[in-house]
Amino acid sequence: MDRIPRTAARVIPVSVDGACLLLLEQDPARPGAHYWGTIGGSVDPGESLEQTAVRELHEETGVRAVPGDLTDAVRRVVTEFSWDGVHYLGDSTCFAMALGRDVVVSFEHLEALEVGNVLEARWMTPEEAAMDGRLMWPDLPDIMTAAVAAVKDAP
Repeated sequence: MDRIPRTAARVIPVSVDGACLLLLEQDPARPGAHYWGTIGGSVDPGESLEQTAVRELHEETGVRAVPGDLTDAVRRVVTEFSWDGVHYLGDSTCFAMALGRDVVVSFEHLEALEVGNVLEARWMTPEEAAMDGRLMWPDLPDIMTAAVAAVKDAP
């Protein structure tokens, strides 16, 4: 099966106590099959990965940031997936950033297809995510751990 290449940027907000802000989502083609994922999406023409990450952060949570708020990339994930019946070969670059747990998350800026499919935002530790088990990527807890370390080590 042919897959459509999709370059994406993702951001993992990290709190002072080492929790990460994740989104509970579902593929519209598979309602009820929920999974915890990172904030992010496709790179628009002319955008850098960092610009995409902060744009997606605003669209998916209402939180505003600038590219300078991001750490260096913590992981690159290449994986096959489908969304709304379309098959992709995803190439996602993940960044981290410090963010307070007291931030107000809003789904007001979601894209039309995301409305009703981005269900919840929750702070979770890598261990809590692993115990929950509903993950967009099997190694998401390891990526979260790398994000926590990157924020801790950031100047």
